[in-house]
Amino acid sequence: MHSKNNGLLMINTETMKKVILNIFLISLLVLVLFPSNSVLAGNEDRAGQAGASELLIFPFARSQGWAACNTSGIRGLEAMYLNVAGTAFTQKTQVAFSYTDWLKGSDVSISAFGFTQRVSETAVLGLSVMNMKFGEIDITTVNQPEGGIGKFSPNLLNIGVSYAKAFSNSIYGGIVFKIISESIADNSAQGLSIDAGIQYVTGERDNIKFGIALKNVGPAMKFDGDGLTFRGNILGSDNQLTVQHRSANFELPALLNIGASYDFFIGEDHTITASGTFVSNSFQKDNFLIGLEYNFKNMFMFRAGYHYEEGITKAMPERTTAYTGPAAGVTIQVPLKKEEGSNFAIDYAYRATNPYQGIHTIGARISF
Repeated sequence: MHSKNNGLLMINTETMKKVILNIFLISLLVLVLFPSNSVLAGNEDRAGQAGASELLIFPFARSQGWAACNTSGIRGLEAMYLNVAGTAFTQKTQVAFSYTDWLKGSDVSISAFGFTQRVSETAVLGLSVMNMKFGEIDITTVNQPEGGIGKFSPNLLNIGVSYAKAFSNSIYGGIVFKIISESIADNSAQGLSIDAGIQYVTGERDNIKFGIALKNVGPAMKFDGDGLTFRGNILGSDNQLTVQHRSANFELPALLNIGASYDFFIGEDHTITASGTFVSNSFQKDNFLIGLEYNFKNMFMFRAGYHYEEGITKAMPERTTAYTGPAAGVTIQVPLKKEEGSNFAIDYAYRATNPYQGIHTIGARISF
């Protein structure tokens, strides 16, 4: 009886893996071959209607260096921001942080920190924090438009908790729960969102990868606080009451990533990876991201990418994004204990923008 139960368990496990794989492949084929306006087309009529746009920003340098085109092959902590399935590849523990000079010259900065931890043979947990600051801004009023009455500092904070699992040697999946917090002067908004992703790895040397990620799905948010109140007179009376405006709800910038990549092995020391991702945005134009990465012995990596969307080569206002297309980055990675696979790495990335002087991101990672 015990042997029979084990056999049934193995059959059920194999069946589950096949079902997941079939769902993934069918979804990929449907999305690629039969794109519809509602699923795979940016809705320009809704542009600007979503809030929490910081959810669209990728804060780590390694993937920024090739325009975040590696939905299918991203690994480790930074996968929490692109395709959470990639965190399942964490060997034991990974800790990383990064700093971004966002649109250099705008005084906007982004700090990100987090870690992933393997908790079983197949499962990995992760925690990430992303904080976006805008510096100090003068408080102005109708009567004092020049300011001089104080300053305030807007702050955007996202906290993510992830769970990822290897379902087999080829199929990986995960989910992220995110807490969103935005504050400006006396107003604030809080919300929740969910990301989910799948990666499929195949090929003789696991050199063919596919990935799908659904991001920023959650209920609408709205601002609330004393900043929306004012003192007003009751009609026909000199008495005053505190009146509060009602803030309109705003949606989250949901999107769908579909990507693929291929590794070209040149001898034992050199690897060139070609990667591409299609991004279907709910509230803006769709994006096409492509890139190449050169890897020498997992010690030195150089990558370059290009971000394309309709009108990106034109001048404002036809071009509706600050990105102008090109991106590039470099990684220097030093092994600490080769037998354990631990290493320390420094990453840098640059993305071209207009206006301002580009986006510069630098970070460090340690895996052990």
